[in-house]
Amino acid sequence: MTEIVVLGSGVAGLSAAFHLGKSGRSVRVFEKDADWGGLCGGFTLDGFRFDRFVHFTFAQDSYARQMFAASGPLWEHAPVSSNYYRGCWVYHPAQNNLYPLPTEEKVKIIADFVRRRKIPREQISDYETWLRVQYGDYFAERFPFAYTRKYWGAEPHELEVKWVGNRMHSPSLEEVLRGAFEKPEGNFYYTSVMRYPKQGGFRSILNGLRAGCDITLNKKAVRIDPAGKKVFFQDGSSVEYGVLVSSLPLPEIINILPDVPPAVSAAARALRHTCGYQVSLGFRRPDVARRLWFYIYDEDIPPARVYSPNLKSPDNAPAGCSSLQAEVFYDCRASVPPASEVLRNTVQKLMAMGLFKEEDILVRDIRFEPYANITFVPDIYRNRQTVLDYLHGLSVESIGRFGKWEYMWTHQAFEDGKNTAQRIINE
Repeated sequence: MTEIVVLGSGVAGLSAAFHLGKSGRSVRVFEKDADWGGLCGGFTLDGFRFDRFVHFTFAQDSYARQMFAASGPLWEHAPVSSNYYRGCWVYHPAQNNLYPLPTEEKVKIIADFVRRRKIPREQISDYETWLRVQYGDYFAERFPFAYTRKYWGAEPHELEVKWVGNRMHSPSLEEVLRGAFEKPEGNFYYTSVMRYPKQGGFRSILNGLRAGCDITLNKKAVRIDPAGKKVFFQDGSSVEYGVLVSSLPLPEIINILPDVPPAVSAAARALRHTCGYQVSLGFRRPDVARRLWFYIYDEDIPPARVYSPNLKSPDNAPAGCSSLQAEVFYDCRASVPPASEVLRNTVQKLMAMGLFKEEDILVRDIRFEPYANITFVPDIYRNRQTVLDYLHGLSVESIGRFGKWEYMWTHQAFEDGKNTAQRIINE
């Protein structure tokens, strides 16, 4: 019997396994994919390196920063991003950088901002109202409403607001006015620096964790017997455990447990999330990538977000080349278009934006991820707790973004794995 079994080799699973191993525990990690890293992983095509979705680290905790930096040197980028809106390039956040927009557009945004409703934040329960109160109807409907549909696959009124935190800047009238005439000075992003490995792609920040872990790949868990403390895998093998730690998405682990009460199954099914495609493009020109990352508000352009791997690190592209990676999201309940259609539409729309020409493309690739982001509908907290309480009753430790069903950044998933390990050690 293995003392501790960890399902999933993403950052949370590796962190848990690493810290448990440091304490002298016997730990084995089982990963369903052919490589480790989870959504922090990546792939290489003809010399172009791509991550699975966009990644930077901006950990503030000294221990997390030390662990990530120990794997190799990091580039430090200022959090300067842009927005594309109806042919205009607007610095981020758009509400503070209206100056590139036509005068008539700016007048409507500012006038509506002045007239916006005044409601105390604690009295606001839905995201649509929050956006209207923060920015006014005109801006809200054309910028964050559109982005919500593209990123979350939902209408703003469907979302609650606890998740927002400091992720979106709420400007003063003076900031809006100044930004309508000139580029504002200062940083309005939620972090002052974005770090990225100089070599090896984003996954390399986990090299130090991975080196201390016993990982078996191509092991998809298909059944868990909590009474017999045994995990069964798709290849017909199995493993007995003393303690089970899982970073599997909550709906997935519920599906492979026996005799789950109907109320728990219903709660798991009600947990909404997005899925998405990654469109990865490599170019024979060095100057296609001009922005570290940018958001697209036009709803007829498939990607919600595009970023530049070679600007994150020159190591991500061959010399004299550049690269882009676009993210196209869908609600988990939606009908997802075929990959070939999404790839074709994305390339055509990005070319129409003037980013590149057909003959510039050396590499084009599209990959689907079944789990991208947690969707914060009002019943998320009740349903999430119902599932987590049930898993706790079965002595299953659930960790990470999809195991806790939380909006976690990389360092937060790392800390969740570490804290779970410490709790197991203490018990």
